Amino acid sequence: MNDCQSHSRGDQSREWFEEWFDHPLYLKVYHHRDAEEADRCVRTILALTGIDPARQPAPSVLDVACGAGRHAHAFARAGLSVTANDLSPFLLDQARELAATENLELEFSRQDMRTIRFERRFDLAAQLFSSFGYFETDREDREVIASIAELLQPDGWYVLDLINPAQLRHNFKLRTERNAGTLSIIEERTLSESHVTKRITLCEADGKEHSFSESVRLYSLGEATALLESGGFAVERVIGDYDGNAFDAATSPRMMLLARKSAES
Repeated sequence: MNDCQSHSRGDQSREWFEEWFDHPLYLKVYHHRDAEEADRCVRTILALTGIDPARQPAPSVLDVACGAGRHAHAFARAGLSVTANDLSPFLLDQARELAATENLELEFSRQDMRTIRFERRFDLAAQLFSSFGYFETDREDREVIASIAELLQPDGWYVLDLINPAQLRHNFKLRTERNAGTLSIIEERTLSESHVTKRITLCEADGKEHSFSESVRLYSLGEATALLESGGFAVERVIGDYDGNAFDAATSPRMMLLARKSAES
């Protein structure tokens, strides 16, 4: 890394996720998250919610923070009517390109998850791969929950995929270094009671260096359940991985809550 040269870090007035998720190098850092993992995750969600893709009209799903569309495409391949939403123009363009390559029909939307609105309601909303807890205040997280509740049919499902904080703490590493092709990646982490923060330094083959930050709010199972219940949801199941195994606080890599909106809402 000694031959890296400082490079512009972008507009510091933007929130961290606006800058980082809209940068082309983001997908290189997380290239190991692939379509096979997304397909497994979607199969598990459909099995546990009982949503039948063969139903007519096709069940509708909103991928709240779709990124480059891995899960949105998997839902579409499974036969659902998919709306893929994200704030990043770059990631939405990637999602559109892949959908066109696979000849998949999806609707795309660019909205902030705190204020997301549609004129219709969905059977399922999915928020996957740690795409929750990005904001500075818990109030903003509650705004996300409220927005999702408004968009779901009565008895609609909300699947919220979170980091398992206990497992994270047990396996926590302050610093890691790795390569993705010719890209060198250094990740430096800090861990508080409520947040995990990561400083990512990237060095390209030509010596250009880029720095980005990530910060995600950590929720215990009790806190996440209370948050969903306060928004009108009942948590019906919690699983610990994308294969649907039961959640174990000590060992599960994920904490995925499957919640259902009140029928009266």
